[in-house]
Amino acid sequence: MTSAPLAARLSIPSGPLFFPVTAYGPDGTVDLDVYREHVRRGVEAGAAAVFACCGTGEFHALVPEEFEACVRAAVEATAGRVPVVAGAGYGTALAVRYARLAEAAGADGLLAMPPYLVSAGQEGLLRHYREIAAATSLDVIVYQRDNAVFTPGSVIELARTDGIIGFKDGLGDLDLMQRIVSAVRSEVPGDFLYFNGLPTAELTGLAYRGLGITLYSSAVFCFAPEIALAFHRALNTGDDTTVNRLLDGFYRPFVDLRALGRGYAVALVKAGVRLRGLDVGEVRPPLNEPAEDHVKQLAQLIDRGYALLEEDM
Repeated sequence: MTSAPLAARLSIPSGPLFFPVTAYGPDGTVDLDVYREHVRRGVEAGAAAVFACCGTGEFHALVPEEFEACVRAAVEATAGRVPVVAGAGYGTALAVRYARLAEAAGADGLLAMPPYLVSAGQEGLLRHYREIAAATSLDVIVYQRDNAVFTPGSVIELARTDGIIGFKDGLGDLDLMQRIVSAVRSEVPGDFLYFNGLPTAELTGLAYRGLGITLYSSAVFCFAPEIALAFHRALNTGDDTTVNRLLDGFYRPFVDLRALGRGYAVALVKAGVRLRGLDVGEVRPPLNEPAEDHVKQLAQLIDRGYALLEEDM
């Protein structure tokens, strides 16, 4: 755990937010040594924060003991250089249990994911996230997506809740997000953080920047940190020429490739990490590995992305 407040450390990141994959050995068990190496490389490459055991890290596939071990390993690998935020999800009781395990492992904060399966009303959702926030001393970022979609009024209530510091959007409704940002700004004093949490968030970076939202999760950073860093730098300095060159030549084709298979938002990223020389193993079921031809296309696309960076030199 780091000493500085999480919100302050995330407000103006020096690089992308890193969502590492979880490494498995040949027997399918968690490989903590490889995982530490993956996290360490990401921090040294310029990540502003590590979001451990979240969506890209297959939170859904980890039992509590594995989860705690991975969060602890991420904390060890970062060595206080950047904050570590851990996932927490499922029903309220289990989410609270994961939150407490993350706190025990030394995490700086939580990314609270949607509750399992149920489609709850706003009152129930607020109660769920308030109980997570009250369970530990960790700051909480609420993740909007799937069955956890909030009204502007509900986000005002979240922003007023002790311990909840931010809101990550994985829905992509820009009209709703504009109304949320405006409502919270009008009703709640202080800075409330917003994150673009769509898969391959770089693709919508310009649109979210228009709403004043510049924080985003970068799965590409897992396997092509230099590309992700170049995009992040260009987006935050207004270098839209570089942004559009990387969008057209790398990110849009990557999203097109990702759309060819279910679960590729995780499986294709993990294949990319292996292509770049770190054997993090395969995904766990119910996800499945990408088709061989799709992995070959990914390798070609990564080469193209790095060639685009050389054009800028």
